[in-house]
Amino acid sequence: MSHKPPFTSDPSRRDDMSPEGWTRRQVLGLLAAGIGGGALLPSLARAAKRSAHSTAHANAYPGARLDRIGLQLYTVRAALTKDIEGTIAAVAKAGISEVEFFNPFGKDGAWWREVLTRHGLAAPAAHEGLPRTDDAWGPVFERAQAIGHKLVIVPSSSMEYRGSRANWQRLAARLNTAGEKARAAGLEFGYHNHDYEFAAVDGTTGYDVLTSETDASLVKLELDLYWAVKAGQDPMALMNRFAGRVVAVHVKDAGPPPERVMLDVGEGTIDFKLLIATGRRQGLRHWFIEHDNPTDPIASITASAAALKAL
Repeated sequence: MSHKPPFTSDPSRRDDMSPEGWTRRQVLGLLAAGIGGGALLPSLARAAKRSAHSTAHANAYPGARLDRIGLQLYTVRAALTKDIEGTIAAVAKAGISEVEFFNPFGKDGAWWREVLTRHGLAAPAAHEGLPRTDDAWGPVFERAQAIGHKLVIVPSSSMEYRGSRANWQRLAARLNTAGEKARAAGLEFGYHNHDYEFAAVDGTTGYDVLTSETDASLVKLELDLYWAVKAGQDPMALMNRFAGRVVAVHVKDAGPPPERVMLDVGEGTIDFKLLIATGRRQGLRHWFIEHDNPTDPIASITASAAALKAL
């Protein structure tokens, strides 16, 4: 008997979707986002299908609608190098309420606060790479405070911390130290996963080492749904296992196995309605859309935001 994992939606039901559930307000919202002509029509068609699907399941997962939709700015990194404020304006028009930084692009906190306020955006979180020494966290946290971040996330681990249980333990120790320093600075601290943390190593996984050997009060988790699914994990099981410790999520969809290609929200197999309803009950605060390599970043963001709003 075939078994469908709880984190996937049923692609067979998508053929029955129709645009009746797509509202005039949602259409106008996409038009206002600045996507015209050929770029808009596929997004409208996909979002119309998702809206009808979500209407049929609205009562199944109450509480799945998000009050605030975020974006990891890495999605628009190329555009930011050319026109920072123009890109931020486009992000806001695409339906985004808050952003997660990965690079301040040489601008100071006052500049960023003014630009973000002008476009109605908050910046509660930032990705910051692990510095070479633990003494180097001071300027990182000062920058976070200046911009207005409340949460600092280490986005990945370098190769020196992978490959053995001992290596992952060294990383766990460094994350604990950073978490202590962040707390002293009035900030929250955490770690963001990819897929390699779930690879088997010395009878365990990197993720198990990191989550068991870091202090849950000092080192929170940002769960990347796509990379968890790519690694063969059930994100619902992870959210339940670490309920209260997962404080942010990266929202991007995954195609069917074995390739599991990265897709805009609603185009793949992840059941976002169930995950979001569960996360909201657990008090999960931030949901950041991300796509590592979108063909058209603003179109991608707009389509994903519309899909989330239609849940």
